Amino acid sequence: MTFPRFLALALGLSLSLAFSNAHAAATGAVSAPVETVKPWVRWMPANLPAAGYVTLVNPSKEDVVLAGVSSPDYAEVMLHESYTAADGSAGMRMVDRLTIPAGGRVALAPGGYHLMLMDARHRIEPGDTVVIDLAFADGRHVSVRFPVKPANTRS
Repeated sequence: MTFPRFLALALGLSLSLAFSNAHAAATGAVSAPVETVKPWVRWMPANLPAAGYVTLVNPSKEDVVLAGVSSPDYAEVMLHESYTAADGSAGMRMVDRLTIPAGGRVALAPGGYHLMLMDARHRIEPGDTVVIDLAFADGRHVSVRFPVKPANTRS
């Protein structure tokens, strides 16, 4: 390859990378901080609070912190943790942040961490799909589509 052709190729590649990065910055298109595996919502009748479940996988070399959740389909979404007290009683508590360790995963599953979905903004039934937005401490967001399953579903 001659030097002028090499120079033209190198310049073209540099411009291509520069414009693709500028487009990503302008549109907010950044890589997702986590991968989401098997998201689903357990539907409850009579507009009772529903629960959302998903496994969050962090393929990066740094911890990722889930700092907030919201949904266009529900008025309120909260991150909760189910627990069993020393006396054997069960309960739930709200969790402000959830760390997904570097190279690790955290399961939001029945009996543990989960999303509480309250006050549906419209009629939601099994077979529907709802969107839940995950907000991370570093400013990145991920919108995830959760299929809605019947109340008697276990996973």
